[in-house]
Amino acid sequence: MLKKDNLKLGLLLGFLAPLLSVIIYYFYKFYPTFGIGDFFLFLGQNKTQISAISVPCLLLNIALFTIYINAHKDKTAKGIFVVTLIYAIASLALKFIL
Repeated sequence: MLKKDNLKLGLLLGFLAPLLSVIIYYFYKFYPTFGIGDFFLFLGQNKTQISAISVPCLLLNIALFTIYINAHKDKTAKGIFVVTLIYAIASLALKFIL
C-alpha cells in the first residue's frame, strides 16, 4: 500500500504523521506530569509552545515528503506537501488567534 503513487495516500500520510508526532512529543515531554487535557490547556496558555510542537511535527512530514520524492512517487509527495502547508498555516493562525 505504501508503494502506491496516490494523492489520497499522501493526504492520509501527511495528516497522520503530525498527529503521531504530537502524541510522541506529549509522552516524551509532558506525560506523567500533565494529563492530555492539561496538555492542551497548557498549549492554549503558552503560545510559544505551539511553534515548539509544530516544528517537530512538520519535520516528520518533510522526511516523508523527501522519501516519496526520491522514490518518484510524485502524487503521494504532493498530498504530503499540501497537508504540510495546511498544518503550517493552521499553526501560525493558532499562534496569532490564541
